[in-house]
Amino acid sequence: MKIKILALVIILSSSFSFAQTKLADKFFENYGYVKAIELYEKAVEKGDKSEHVLTRLGDAYYNNSNSAKAAYWYNEALTEHDNIEAEYIYKYIQSLRSVGKYEEADVWFRKLSDAQQGDSRLKGYNPDEIDIFDKLTSKNNDVIVTVENLPFNTENSDFGSYLFNKTLYFASASSDNNKVYNWNKEPFLDIYQVNVTTEDNGTESYGSPSEITAKGINSDYHEASIAITNDGQTMYLTRDNTNKRNRLKYDDKGTTHLQIYKATLINDQWSEVEELPFNDNLSSTGHPTLSPDNKILYFVSDREGGFGQTDIYSVEINEDDTYGIPENLGPNINTEGREMFPFVSDDNTLYFSSDGHLNLGLLDIFKSDILKADIASDPINIGAPFNSGYDDFAYFIENETQKGYFSSNRPEGKGGDDIYSYTITECNQQITGVAKEDRTDIILAGVTVQLIDETGKIIEEVLTKEDGAYLFDVECNKTYTVLGSKPDYKEDKGVLITNSENEKVHTLDLTLRPLIKDDQIVINPIFFDFDKSNIRTDAEYELENIVDVMRKHPEMVIKIESHTDSRGRDKYNLKLSDKRAKSTREYLLSREINPKRIESAIGFGETQLLNKCSNGIKCSEEEHQLNRRSYFYIIDKTKE
Repeated sequence: MKIKILALVIILSSSFSFAQTKLADKFFENYGYVKAIELYEKAVEKGDKSEHVLTRLGDAYYNNSNSAKAAYWYNEALTEHDNIEAEYIYKYIQSLRSVGKYEEADVWFRKLSDAQQGDSRLKGYNPDEIDIFDKLTSKNNDVIVTVENLPFNTENSDFGSYLFNKTLYFASASSDNNKVYNWNKEPFLDIYQVNVTTEDNGTESYGSPSEITAKGINSDYHEASIAITNDGQTMYLTRDNTNKRNRLKYDDKGTTHLQIYKATLINDQWSEVEELPFNDNLSSTGHPTLSPDNKILYFVSDREGGFGQTDIYSVEINEDDTYGIPENLGPNINTEGREMFPFVSDDNTLYFSSDGHLNLGLLDIFKSDILKADIASDPINIGAPFNSGYDDFAYFIENETQKGYFSSNRPEGKGGDDIYSYTITECNQQITGVAKEDRTDIILAGVTVQLIDETGKIIEEVLTKEDGAYLFDVECNKTYTVLGSKPDYKEDKGVLITNSENEKVHTLDLTLRPLIKDDQIVINPIFFDFDKSNIRTDAEYELENIVDVMRKHPEMVIKIESHTDSRGRDKYNLKLSDKRAKSTREYLLSREINPKRIESAIGFGETQLLNKCSNGIKCSEEEHQLNRRSYFYIIDKTKE
């Protein structure tokens, strides 16, 4: 007999723990982390140390910025269970770092690295860069970047933009020349130009592109990647190595290399095209760009003595139009891979593309301050939306306007390589609103308003004052949930997406419904399964409002009334409603409400219908539902 009783206790305990966890999940999913923590911890006390409960406790504390508690519960999960998902280990590492346990975090990082070798987020990592790939693929929330595929892109390759005096120069394989390049079976590249007009609203429009017709610029072979001096008198360009008869020159292995040429503007025509002296017939030299003062030319070459497949070099331009000795920019810029398409902006920032530095795949665009102070700082991947998993290159920017261009072969383009324009604007956005009482529109002071990010983490909390207003400074391109709560009120929440460049202030008013009205605690209807009296999870979720009110008012005494609709026998409905009323009371008692504070829990069956739906009257489900209800009356002890 004792064994049977013990077994029954275990079953009841297990059922209670399961129900508690389901209710905790309901609060967790609705950002009610404090309540979820209380319920999850109760489940643990009852013996539930499942991976789900332990990791949810970790997440609830993590989202509430309690790193010490988060680390404790993640550690419990890792101690109790094998093969915990990597995401929880990431958060555990972050929590350990947050509380200064760097060595322990490093141990777990190395374990994660060993176990997750195929995880792309770990490539090129050091322990301080665990979220680097998330950052690189995420939008920069400090700015808004508007990217546009330019209207003149073709199904062939178009790339390498350079803007000078409202004229955009670029390379394109759209020529109707019958000769094609065997590599991709597209026509050879030529240099094109197109007029750029800035409209009144700040946007750019483009004319019809045309080839540069100046003699000696475009040939039957490749030309691309130009740079023009500040005075507009000299153009540097890349082209295939050809002889005086415009035929390709080959090295001993039958390879034609790229070389840099210089053209001079005479009578508004580019002419006097000449090869630069540091070109090498045994290697390629190309992709020229100039320093802001035009005293240094930067270029790309695969010549001997470099660090990788192609490196970036610099060469001084002397006052007598001669050139110094090319110098490699060194191992902080150049790698064993490809460094290509350098560009130096007005503020002397070096931009280039590389597949040797930590990247998202193929070529990514990087920036470096190495030219500003000759410092050996590592290049920075500029991330999305400029970089993708494809080739991203030929970055150009005007610092004053924060507008520019880059090229990419990402699949959403029109052809092989496409040119994209972009505009960078600062993001200054806010979420504001007023907390009111539902239906009465009375302004509510003392409302706790929480700002919750898209991961469920509470990132800021304010309290409304007499005017009921709240205000959050927020980031662009993010989804936020705003949650308002106040004692004796049912909370309200709303969701906003801050991805609008034009809308700087987003308004979201909160309407909180009073839980105490006259002599009742008013909550949403409590639903029971048909012909059942057990409390469902959704009913428990509502009953927690009763728990909160009674905890807030420790002297409050209530009585519970439960009612059914008219379907079923009268006597049976009376008995069923009484069971439901007493089940409701038992739930409140399980939440440590003193039994003396519940004066009665009585069912009235179908004796107090609110509408016409009595026995024999045909009614809709909604009309019957109106009669299935519970009341929570507040007893006024002063009148007894």
